[in-house]
Amino acid sequence: MDAPNDACELGLDIDVWLTFYDEITDEALLARLRSLLSEDERRQEARYHFADDRKRHVVTRSLVRSVLSHYADVSPADWTFSANAFGRPQIAGAQAGKEALRFNVSHTRGLIALGVTRGRELGVDVEHVSARRIGTGIAEHFFSPREAAALTQVAPERRQERFFEYWTLKESYIKARGMGMSISLDQFSFHFPHPGAVRLEMQPELGDNQARWSFWQYRPARDYLLAICAERLGGQAPRVRIHKTVPTVAVESLTLALLKSTEPIAE
Repeated sequence: MDAPNDACELGLDIDVWLTFYDEITDEALLARLRSLLSEDERRQEARYHFADDRKRHVVTRSLVRSVLSHYADVSPADWTFSANAFGRPQIAGAQAGKEALRFNVSHTRGLIALGVTRGRELGVDVEHVSARRIGTGIAEHFFSPREAAALTQVAPERRQERFFEYWTLKESYIKARGMGMSISLDQFSFHFPHPGAVRLEMQPELGDNQARWSFWQYRPARDYLLAICAERLGGQAPRVRIHKTVPTVAVESLTLALLKSTEPIAE
């Protein structure tokens, strides 16, 4: 599998790798991917009851391992991982400082998204927007009052989509912070001042600054939404590059229409 050119220059770029794991049906390939996993990761696979969950686990873990090896001279099977105090996976052991790499992974029914960057915090979230029906009560429980109120003003036929526009952005921010659900979802709000624009607002008690973050939202395929949150370094927003891959086999660059992104920050 060929790596993208100039992969993730320090402080400049984000690569997002997409794998539609339902497309992987070759048992021999799945066996090869499984061989890259650690013993603990294989034990985790065995704990899943459903075949789809076991397959997703194998593809996710092998995707992380094989993709990270594009950015550092480490074999896929040699990467080691740990979790921070809030449970976010991170590179561990002798590879922990390799090339200042950061990664974040998300999965939903049929699709895995892996974000990789250097030297900045990063969060990604992908959701299948029609996998389950969402009621306004969920928004009232998890969203800020402003977001929940705005959702009720959306036409009923658009409300499901708008819910996941909010949800993926909020999840990407929480994942970039690396603090899990210790961050209350109602302490920060997204709103869309005009088509294609995202604006983040937060309460002072969150202890953060909205100018620190950039956001992007894409549609990787019908019924999916992808959100990316990345730390701005020196006030400069990074480029985002998106790739579709079958781990260890093939990679192609994708040009996806940008649905929304952060408005330029006034100096």
